[in-house]
Amino acid sequence: MAIEYLKKGLDEKQRVEDNDKVKKIVEETLRKIESEGDKHIRELSQKFDNYSPDSFRLSEDQINELIGEVSDDDKEDIKFAQKQVRSFAEAQLKTLNELEVETHPGVILGHKNIPVQAVGCYVPAGKFPMVASAHMSVVTASVAGVPRIVATTPPFKGKPNPAVVTAMKMGGAHEIYVLGGMQGVGAMAIGTETIKAVDMLVGPGNAFVAEAKRQLFGKVGIDLFAGPTETMVIADETVDGEICATDLLGQAEHGYNSPAVMITNSRKLAEETLKEIDRILEILPTKETASTSWRDYGEMILCDTYEEMLSKANEIASEHVQVMTKKDDWFLENMTSYGALFLGARTNVANGDKVIGTNHTLPTKKAGRYTGGLWVGKYIKTHTYQKITTDEAATKIGEYGSRLSYLEGFIGHAEQCNVRVRRYGGVNVEYGKPAKKLKN
Repeated sequence: MAIEYLKKGLDEKQRVEDNDKVKKIVEETLRKIESEGDKHIRELSQKFDNYSPDSFRLSEDQINELIGEVSDDDKEDIKFAQKQVRSFAEAQLKTLNELEVETHPGVILGHKNIPVQAVGCYVPAGKFPMVASAHMSVVTASVAGVPRIVATTPPFKGKPNPAVVTAMKMGGAHEIYVLGGMQGVGAMAIGTETIKAVDMLVGPGNAFVAEAKRQLFGKVGIDLFAGPTETMVIADETVDGEICATDLLGQAEHGYNSPAVMITNSRKLAEETLKEIDRILEILPTKETASTSWRDYGEMILCDTYEEMLSKANEIASEHVQVMTKKDDWFLENMTSYGALFLGARTNVANGDKVIGTNHTLPTKKAGRYTGGLWVGKYIKTHTYQKITTDEAATKIGEYGSRLSYLEGFIGHAEQCNVRVRRYGGVNVEYGKPAKKLKN
């Protein structure tokens, strides 16, 4: 392979953050939430957000008042975006079929799809009020039929953000709290005197939120482990440097450590894109963040062939993959490791983030190798059931089960089977012994 890096970011050793401090802070915080409940929640909210209301849960009157602060045009935009998310989630839900099958005469096996009963949706609003995150978590939970949807968001500039609260309410949240960071997810997962615990946490957040979710996993379910936003552009000579640079920097503005990678088989396009990045960074209002991210985490990778581009893209397994080539469908067919694909120059990651309808909570840090992103199916638990309806089936399955249990040394298991063989088959099986093979 002839792969050349025209620009490289920090090497892997430099990229590895020392998470020990974050881990210890989160561990101590969660322990205190468990022991002190609302008292510690209030202390943290005061410390980090300078926010200490009578109640962190918004009343219906407060919610309506905040909704009243949002313009009709903004409400229409939120409604449109949620319609796209809801329509796609409803279509996805229809693919999750229940099942019942007779695998042997008298043996009925099946599965039921049951929604998680209480979900906590975290919507970031520290640096940017992430209105769209409410669509992605709350709306999809609503479509899945979750009976209790709890949503929480940090205060923005000292008060609840009206647009975020509007999106939560319009999306179907049953309880809305203004509570940020690790204290927000910790309160939802652990529960306090005033906040009833949930069964599952979803939604993106900063390093402390991500670590809190990691430590709480097991006590509750989570959607996925989410790190800094990642974007990748796969492009050939069919597009120009301006559009490539715009797509890279449009995601690099998320944070100071958001990887933005371009893979191309055109040296001319690569060099043109690098020049365009320099030009755009001079005029981009969020250049402070985007320029740092591009400096430390941006990469420009030049390949000889489409096969090399594909191989490198699958190796990196980026969260967002923007494909703008003459072989877009070939990449769709052959890409195996990514969060979401955005195919063709008409498509872009920002549309996916805000409005197009697919979910923007996606795997990062190469997790696309083993999981997809948040979707309606994440809220659905598939539970199996079994039923034997005839004496003949109870005897047949029982005698096999008896011998297989005995083979493993599980005598109590074998007896569970034996008692059915005796009762429903009229066969005398000695206690503690395997059932003999019956004649068909």
